[in-house]
Amino acid sequence: MKAKLTVVLYGVTLLVLSACIQAPRTVKKEQHLDSKTANHEVHWSYSGETSPKHWAEIEKYSDCDGELQSPINIIHRSADSIKIGNKFEMFYTPNTFLSEVKNDGHSIKFAFESGDSIRYKNDIYYLKQIHFHEPAEHKINGLIYPIEMHLVHQSKSGRFTVLGILGEEGAESDLFEFFQSFLPLENGETKDIDEQIDLSYLQLDKKTYYTYKGSLTTPPCSESVHWVVFKEPFILSVEEVLTLKSNMPINNYRIEQPLNGRVVKYNF
Repeated sequence: MKAKLTVVLYGVTLLVLSACIQAPRTVKKEQHLDSKTANHEVHWSYSGETSPKHWAEIEKYSDCDGELQSPINIIHRSADSIKIGNKFEMFYTPNTFLSEVKNDGHSIKFAFESGDSIRYKNDIYYLKQIHFHEPAEHKINGLIYPIEMHLVHQSKSGRFTVLGILGEEGAESDLFEFFQSFLPLENGETKDIDEQIDLSYLQLDKKTYYTYKGSLTTPPCSESVHWVVFKEPFILSVEEVLTLKSNMPINNYRIEQPLNGRVVKYNF
């Protein structure tokens, strides 16, 4: 009888010890998974499983799967030609201050203090920043340019007008020599500038351009953007293109989006 009791007690003791040893491991594993899930944030990029074709899945509350997306391929013969009126005016001054430049992991962005602005469709839009895409995002007649500069303007109501200027390789550009003087810039790095820049000499309001209603070309892909894409490219050197390219992700562009019935206007 004593032998049987001893065996039973021994078995119970083993069960208790086993539970005491295994329980902490289970809890620890659950805590580790919870912590990993909490700290894991999927962020959009230009390659792999977070590339542009996945943005709508990743950015749940964005417009990235909308009907008015950018960029587009502009077919000149299909554009609705109109004579330039008073719909687009520039108020750029020779002494606008650049506040900082940042490499945000997606592009090189130059931020501006309040100053330069444009008038488009009877509203004032203030220049907020300039950034770059390599190669260009917009196409004209299917042609892909080596680089595109976006001048992002925002109204007080939060709407955007973005000027898209395509770049073509050739002679050196004084403007790009100025921009690249603040490079290289590591991913996530910001540099204070506080220097004057003269963008008025571009005289963009005297050039021909295409306009259409679209979106931001990066998440959240907001569909509240008036696009002004200039027909004539600006010229910069191969070295200047390569300098910008080396400071940005490879191929930081979004693919062409469908027109979905939108009308592109050619302003001449």
